Amino acid sequence: MDTSSDQSLNGKTTFLDNETKLQATPLVESDTEQSSTPPQQPQKEVKRNRKLGFALAGLGIGAIAAGVFGYHWWQYASTHESTDNATVAGHIHQISSRISGTVIDVPVNDNQLVQPRQLLVKLDPQDYINKVQQAQAALLAAQKQANAAQATINLASQNTNASTAQAQGNVQSAIAAIATAKAAVTEAQAGIPTAQASVAQAEANLHKAQVDYNRYNTLYQQGAIPRQQLDDAQAAYQVALAQRNSAQQQVAQAQAKLAQAQEGVVQAQAQLAASQGGLQQAQAGGQQTNVNRSQYAAAQAAIAQAQASLKDAQLQLSYTNITAPTGGRVGSKSVEVGQRVQPGQPLMAIVNNDYWVIANFKETQLEAMQPGQPVEIKLDAFAHHPFTGHIDSISPASGATFALLPPDNATGNFTKIVQRIPVKVTFDPQSIQGYESRIAPGMSAEVTVTVQ
Repeated sequence: MDTSSDQSLNGKTTFLDNETKLQATPLVESDTEQSSTPPQQPQKEVKRNRKLGFALAGLGIGAIAAGVFGYHWWQYASTHESTDNATVAGHIHQISSRISGTVIDVPVNDNQLVQPRQLLVKLDPQDYINKVQQAQAALLAAQKQANAAQATINLASQNTNASTAQAQGNVQSAIAAIATAKAAVTEAQAGIPTAQASVAQAEANLHKAQVDYNRYNTLYQQGAIPRQQLDDAQAAYQVALAQRNSAQQQVAQAQAKLAQAQEGVVQAQAQLAASQGGLQQAQAGGQQTNVNRSQYAAAQAAIAQAQASLKDAQLQLSYTNITAPTGGRVGSKSVEVGQRVQPGQPLMAIVNNDYWVIANFKETQLEAMQPGQPVEIKLDAFAHHPFTGHIDSISPASGATFALLPPDNATGNFTKIVQRIPVKVTFDPQSIQGYESRIAPGMSAEVTVTVQ
């Protein structure tokens, strides 16, 4: 580049020297040949030569300038890729309500700068305060029920243990009573034959005494024996009769004792059955304890549910304050005080200061383009202030591929069209200092990438 410039300057100097010689020569000849040449002819020739020299000089300078410009243009074009199909993009956070409610305050205006977590819209919280109070009351009731169920478990457990112990004792007593009653039956059964034997003996003695009495009575009537013997025989008969009656009473008593002993067995068995029923009832009381434990578990679940309901009500109450998710400027504000809003309804947008450029390069320009390469950015809004940046990433597909209705080239009439590939370009932070609040998404841009 420097060599060609020096050559062009040397050529220009030589051309001017020759022109000076040409201008000097006619003047000398005009002085020597003044007598033979008309005075006007040399002047015209000098002017013609001068114009020719100027034209040749201009052509030479133009050729040199065109060569220098062409070289520079070729050198620039071979190391840069440019496009004016580019726009500024940024994060636009749509603000909407998560709940339905009536707007009571909008403390921000259009284009206002806001900070993160700053209040944007306030909804009427009274309905949600009532829901929080209801959830708190439901939680308190569930806790009371759980406490009552726990106390019932303890009481039922103690009663069950006592009833079980008492029932088991009654069962053991009934078993012992059955054994005693059976022993009494055995004893009564053993006493009946003895009593019956005594009756038989008394019957025999009575029969003998009666025979003796009858014989003595006959002998007394005959006067064969004295009255004393008849009285003795009669007394012996009376004794035998009394003994027979006494033996019969003993048999009856033995039989009654047997019946009583058998009744005792029946009663002891009935007591055993009752005791076993009491034991089963006591064990059923243990089942009631399990039921009470289940009720306590249900009460605990109700507490958890009430706690979840309370948290949800508190969360719904917190949604009455709609805050900024990030810092930025307010745009597209459409909410006003008194407006009834619904979940998901757009209220405004927050545009933060994180900007980048989406440049749509032709696919033929991407051969040497890579992430990290420096970029010069010119925004139409700030034509006299170029910005710098670098390539962040290259889209994995063309813009047409991401379109709602992508073109279908699998047809008979095919026309090849150079596709555009979106390239994300980020600004260098130092180059946009002072312009953070002036750059806006959607601005047109021209992007030039240094590919080498």
